[in-house]
Amino acid sequence: MEIKPDLKYTKDHEWVKIEGNNAIIGITDYAQGELGDIVYVEIESLGDELSKEEIFGSVEAVKTVSDLFLPLSGKITEMNEGLEDNPELINDDPYGKGWIIKMEIKDVSEIEELLTAESYKGLIGG
Repeated sequence: MEIKPDLKYTKDHEWVKIEGNNAIIGITDYAQGELGDIVYVEIESLGDELSKEEIFGSVEAVKTVSDLFLPLSGKITEMNEGLEDNPELINDDPYGKGWIIKMEIKDVSEIEELLTAESYKGLIGG
């Protein structure tokens, strides 16, 4: 199970890559492993401005459906179109081709509330 040291994480098992006032968000290697084979990704909030921890979409696996929670307040600017035809990219490459959304961060001070790689390892018992 991979946890990248240069990313931020949430207790809901999302990873966040900060790029200035923007962020790329996906689910962690741990999360995709727990969910199993991902068969569908639904993002209904493209273009919306949401608050931190609001639901921005869901991931459907063979066994379950899991809500996705926005780790930072802001506007969803892009979704990974590749997931429409290939949702299994999240299983195959959760930190690369399996990214889920890109967003514009409204309040950069919220970044400090995200977990470091070390904190996330502690959360999942790694």
